[in-house]
Amino acid sequence: MKKSILYIAAITLAALTFAFTSNTDKELKSKLENLSGTYADPTPYNYGKAWGKRIFTFNKGKWTLDFTLSLDPEMKMQVFRFRTWGTYNIEEKSTILANTYHAVFYEDKKLLTLKTSDENLINAFGFAPCQLTIDKEQDVSEKGCSGWKSVKECPGDYDLLSLDKEGKLYFGNRPQDNDMCSANKRPTSLTPPVIKIK
Repeated sequence: MKKSILYIAAITLAALTFAFTSNTDKELKSKLENLSGTYADPTPYNYGKAWGKRIFTFNKGKWTLDFTLSLDPEMKMQVFRFRTWGTYNIEEKSTILANTYHAVFYEDKKLLTLKTSDENLINAFGFAPCQLTIDKEQDVSEKGCSGWKSVKECPGDYDLLSLDKEGKLYFGNRPQDNDMCSANKRPTSLTPPVIKIK
């Protein structure tokens, strides 16, 4: 009799745990699917030898990114600015990271602006073949440029997405080659969060 009671209690606890987890997961997934507003880095994100500023917007399943890379945390020695936009899908939950989902961010357009005249930097970043003009935004959607493949070759990034209780939003850490064009190249860790600014 005692074993039966313990067995029933264990099953009940397991069921409650599963139900709570499932409801929590569904709630998080719904929040990620229905993001709205603008999120940005509170301070430039340190990439090791450079700093980046990310600004994301979300609206009814659509997203945009405005990213600027600089050689200094004050963002005065800018190298380039990259903009893109499209739709996004939230897929299955990550089996590696808690409260994190797999996501695919599709890119309708890819726009790049050169922000430096330093030839060494231009060559180091692989911008020379792209024939960019400083401070003039150029559409690289068709042919790609440097670490950005064309929209046809890479229509979207296979990423991670997480939202904490404070409303901070987390993405996956991009690889050095910037290639997240297939599911097997999805990141396995998260960047520092962006916060909602409006």
